Amino acid sequence: MADERVVGIDLGTTNSLVAYMEGGAPVVIPGEDGERLVPSVVAWTDNGVVVGNAARGTLMADSASAVYSAKRLMGRDIEDVQGELKLFPFKLAEGLRPGEVLKVSVGGLMLTPPEISAYVLQQLKKNAERFFGGPVTKAVITVPAYFNDAQRQATKDAGRIAGLEVLRLVNEPTAAALAYGLEKNKDGLIAVYDFGGGTFDVSILKLHEGIFEVVATGGDTHLGGDDIDNLMIAIALDDIAGDLGEDVRGNGEAVQAVRKAVIEAKILLSSTDNATLNVELPSGKHYLRQISREQFEGLIAGVIARTAGPCRQALKDAGLSAAQIDEVVLVGGSTRIPAVRALVDDLFEMKARGKKPHTELNPDEVVALGAAVQAQILAGGSAATEDLLLLDVTPLSLGIEALGGVVAKIIQRNSTIPASATEHFTTGVDGQTNVAIHVVQGERELAKDCRSLARFDLKGIPPMVAGLPRIEVKFLIDANGILHVSAREQRSGKEAEVEVKPTYGLTDEQVETMILDSFDNAETDIQERQTIEAKNEAETILSAVKKGKGHAAWQMLTSVEIEKIATEVSFLEAAVQGGEYKVIRNGIERLDKATRRFAELMMDTAVSGAMQGKTMEAAGESIGEGPTAPHPFAKAQVSSSHAAADTETKSIEESIYDEATAGESTED
Repeated sequence: MADERVVGIDLGTTNSLVAYMEGGAPVVIPGEDGERLVPSVVAWTDNGVVVGNAARGTLMADSASAVYSAKRLMGRDIEDVQGELKLFPFKLAEGLRPGEVLKVSVGGLMLTPPEISAYVLQQLKKNAERFFGGPVTKAVITVPAYFNDAQRQATKDAGRIAGLEVLRLVNEPTAAALAYGLEKNKDGLIAVYDFGGGTFDVSILKLHEGIFEVVATGGDTHLGGDDIDNLMIAIALDDIAGDLGEDVRGNGEAVQAVRKAVIEAKILLSSTDNATLNVELPSGKHYLRQISREQFEGLIAGVIARTAGPCRQALKDAGLSAAQIDEVVLVGGSTRIPAVRALVDDLFEMKARGKKPHTELNPDEVVALGAAVQAQILAGGSAATEDLLLLDVTPLSLGIEALGGVVAKIIQRNSTIPASATEHFTTGVDGQTNVAIHVVQGERELAKDCRSLARFDLKGIPPMVAGLPRIEVKFLIDANGILHVSAREQRSGKEAEVEVKPTYGLTDEQVETMILDSFDNAETDIQERQTIEAKNEAETILSAVKKGKGHAAWQMLTSVEIEKIATEVSFLEAAVQGGEYKVIRNGIERLDKATRRFAELMMDTAVSGAMQGKTMEAAGESIGEGPTAPHPFAKAQVSSSHAAADTETKSIEESIYDEATAGESTED
């Protein structure tokens, strides 16, 4: 039996492939029919489940028993897919609620998208095992760079269901760069434009001495060749209804016949100037329509143009101009369309500089070939891969909700992964014993404008004075881009953790607009955040003054000092009610100044009463302040530090508020 291999798999929307390293070059493994592409179609027949080309016939004859483009459903929920259900021949389970994992009704079964994708992976696994003559249980699987945590987790789940140990999820654009062997150039900046069947990605990579470092990424998880097909299908169905008097939108077989004709015409128009849509309808009538390349490109111009925004944003995020890009790699079958190639030429100023995008490798195969290179690296490497290193990035910022609903970003977008970052928080209520950690994803300043990923509780914290607990929240993104979050109260050792496994992902609108919204609303978001933080600080100092009136130090103040404090308390309370940031800040500064001597007297009194027979640190603990405690009425300060090159560690003091009186613990 041959030694077990680690294979590279491109689990695509339209087609899927499996590849391996033969000598120093990656090679695609063919299927039983000799074809290297395995259509991502699964069908249920009298002879059992069939995948690929064998399933295409069932899709045409009995569309209710077949599923295609399941990748577009991965990590999504019912609200995310409403717009495309009318063009899918299969139906979803009834009664699905927002946030629930999707289930597809097909072949008399109810299956989730990962289960459907697992059938495709199992077919690829069988192809590889037949080719090698031995078992294949380990694989590298590629995903769109802009797949979020839910979609990545769904892909890993599909691999496990298929009996594969997924050693690594690799971003598709990065895999494409590996496939081209661009590391032989040693140094340079590479843009990978990946326009596939269901997703669009763009990544900017920096190559230095065999190290591929992704410096920026962008895209749309719901934009691809399927959208071109669906647009043309909708036009054809309207024509059929208007010209032939037949509305076949609800007829699955008729819709699939139109889809087949549209795809054939689209492919033909990449190499010829004219094509014909020829569809035989169930009634026996024929739908015929001539379409020129010029007409076709005019109809799909809006879809293609949507790829330009993420490209420009990726360049901006990388701090680069188009003229600084040395190489452009085209990936995905949709890049065969001449209008797409013309757009790429313009975006990256290729023609003006006498350059051409890389199209030497088959755009349908290049991602699988790159996955095979990464598989070889993980399997121990060879002379061809021993000097290669792959550094990827996370596409969106990750953080937790802090006091007042603001977001404390813990890992910034475009951070190199694997990544680890930590922030420290404290409590905002005396005697707080529970804290609810709310994990969010996005670029906005407030949690309500970001995507909620997970919530978990840190329980059993010993009751302490507000501000005394030290709660460490740690984020870890592994090499697959999967997030792990843990929280630990450092004084008591109580801890809790979660692997973030949301059951659905971002909608296409959210993915496309998250970063753009963060720019469009930056000024308003920052102003709102500043106001919330100022109010939080004001409430803290007002509460401290109220508590302080019962302290012995209050009796040491003069009547003038007490009257001054009362005046400034009234001013600050009115400022908080008014909600004007600058007025609140002014009130805080005025009250802070008025209470400074009071704070000093409180500290002196507490220290003198606690010093007997104790160290300075122990004395500080006994009065509820650490040895480095700030002014008791002052907001804790932000500090930052950086660890190793591939990690970022930050430390920030934020209050965690517990709505104990309402019977619900929450960390705002």
